[in-house]
Amino acid sequence: MSPWMRPPFDQETQNQVAQLSQSPEEAEDAFYKDLEFGTGGMRGIMGVGTNRINKYTLGKNSQGIAEYLLEEYPNTDIRVVIAYDCRNQSQELAKICAEIFTANGIHCFLFSDLRPTPELSFAVRHLKAQCGIVLTASHNPPEYNGYKVYGQDGGQLVPPQDHQISQKIKNTPFESIKFKGDKNLLEFIDEKIDSAYQKDVLNSALFDTGRNKPLKIVFTPIHGTSITALPQVLKQAGYDKVSIVEEQLKPNGNFPTVVSPNPEEREALQMAVALATEKGADLVIGTDPDADRFGLVVKDNHSEWYYLNGNQIMAVLTDYLLQKRARAKKLHSNCFIASTVVSTPMIQKMAEHYGVQYKNTLTGFKWIAKLIEDFPDLEFIGGGEESFGYLVGDSVRDKDAISASLLACEIANEALQNGSSFFELLMECYRKYGAYKEHLVSITKKGKQGVEYIAKQMENFRVNPPQTINGIRVVVLEDYHNLTSYNFELKQQQPLDFSPSNVLIFKLADGTKIALRPSGTEPKIKYYFSVNQKFDSKLSWKAQEAILDQHLNQLSSAILP
Repeated sequence: MSPWMRPPFDQETQNQVAQLSQSPEEAEDAFYKDLEFGTGGMRGIMGVGTNRINKYTLGKNSQGIAEYLLEEYPNTDIRVVIAYDCRNQSQELAKICAEIFTANGIHCFLFSDLRPTPELSFAVRHLKAQCGIVLTASHNPPEYNGYKVYGQDGGQLVPPQDHQISQKIKNTPFESIKFKGDKNLLEFIDEKIDSAYQKDVLNSALFDTGRNKPLKIVFTPIHGTSITALPQVLKQAGYDKVSIVEEQLKPNGNFPTVVSPNPEEREALQMAVALATEKGADLVIGTDPDADRFGLVVKDNHSEWYYLNGNQIMAVLTDYLLQKRARAKKLHSNCFIASTVVSTPMIQKMAEHYGVQYKNTLTGFKWIAKLIEDFPDLEFIGGGEESFGYLVGDSVRDKDAISASLLACEIANEALQNGSSFFELLMECYRKYGAYKEHLVSITKKGKQGVEYIAKQMENFRVNPPQTINGIRVVVLEDYHNLTSYNFELKQQQPLDFSPSNVLIFKLADGTKIALRPSGTEPKIKYYFSVNQKFDSKLSWKAQEAILDQHLNQLSSAILP
């Protein structure tokens, strides 16, 4: 009999486990492992079991973290901030987690309603808290929820703290969870933090303080939390021509109008693009449920809608920030920009062009936050990753769709007034740094067998690396698990200065880059492809993009299983 069919688990949970036992495969998937911290915290399907999100798995997390904080900060008025998004059960689970912290004598600030994840990151620093937690599954499907944990710097947990807390959670028995909270230690927060956060967004990303800006914007929160912040920020910034997709305005954890609430997917932005066509808009913005990622759709030179990928958005935003700094003579060698090992190499070329430092990190915005913390004498300008995340400035320590969206509007509005466009600024980047195109292929493999399949795929590539891919020589293999970089032509091996991570990167003789990694939040193995060529002013971007896409397709066919 499962331990979950007797106390300390409540009767409702026991009944659900008994019912689950009628389906052996589902029962195995619910219990075969414990949920663990991944790239973006802990995410999983909601339900009973150790491999599910429920009051006991999150309760175990909260109890373990509470005990860690009490040991780490003795004789301190410990503060924890908790936020939650629009997911089903998020509000209920957030309240349970808050009660566990207060039951352990820890002062807990709880947002009175759903709020964006970047606002939680801001609040941790603003309230001088030792820890922050947000209940969210980001852009995952509706059946998921999750739990992101932040340190006192406002960034997500990184080594060694994540390992220490993870071990503390593993050693916490379910019987020790203190569910009965102390209401005297629970404080609800809302407008004061909203006001401070929005003011900070404006300080970071607003360049033109004029009013009645001509840019026409269509915005969709895709049923998520950005509805509590982005319309307010845009209004304060002087944008009064903003149309919101009515059908996707209200928060809803079932995300009824989309297949997936992920702005990386074109389907998630279709309703917004349709409204933008009707309104004659210049720009479409869509954010994911917890408002850390955002997608942009702009008009190309033929007035057709062009869906930008995360690398393209990051390129235009970063180049704009660097240009602004350079023109104001506020750019110096102690400034830095950052990106990740699976993102476009164009960002490093920008750093070289402007004479600033470039820092490369593992996948996950927590690593960019760690850079800001580790290099206090350097000034962080901005940075992002291919998965539609960007951060302007350093007050927030996570990707922030609110400030990044405002910055995108500022760029598009300035370009419009100058007779240009966001799309044309992207072309300028290609002219200066080369024409880059990236493509991501994700293969989903669910359950225990899926975990084994993904592990086998990674091991096969690690032990038997290809010498050529699509007829192009592999020059370098970077193995971030073993922290080695091997040059096949020079037959030389060098160490990689990173924390260990299950990532492989192949660099080819023609400048192509291919990266492989298991997702840290979903049952997927991800293949990242990056190709480039010299920008040809005699050819349209459509023609050049077709050449790059053909190359990407050939590479995909050559390496995918």
